[in-house]
Amino acid sequence: MSDQNFRNHARYLPVWHLLVPLLLLALLGGSINFFRISPAEYKYPAALLILVSVIFLIYYWYTRAFALRAQDRAIRAEERLRHYLLTGQPLDPQLRMGQIIALRFASDAEFPALAKNAVAEKMAAKEIKQAIQNWKADHNRV
Repeated sequence: MSDQNFRNHARYLPVWHLLVPLLLLALLGGSINFFRISPAEYKYPAALLILVSVIFLIYYWYTRAFALRAQDRAIRAEERLRHYLLTGQPLDPQLRMGQIIALRFASDAEFPALAKNAVAEKMAAKEIKQAIQNWKADHNRV
């Protein structure tokens, strides 16, 4: 696996992030068109097809959202433990979830100071990632 850094750390899967949503939108659009042009006896199946399309879109959205929420909770717990092991003190409760997620890429040597700076300077997640000198890869993010 290649070294991970700020430029290449985001995970992008073309089939999941581009093709599936486009196909779902095409299904919804085709369903709506089928409903519009179909004779009265086909309106009910056409309406069901629209409903199924909407259900698939909602399912697609929440599949990703729930997985990320669970993973964010795991990252928060890992980084709290890591900070405690490194400093003997709990992670500052003022840190926002996005900041904690960004801090997971910091090496152990720079993590405590960067966490303190993130609170003091109200750094955005992108700023935290850019401030990291020794990148700690996370190849397990969904």
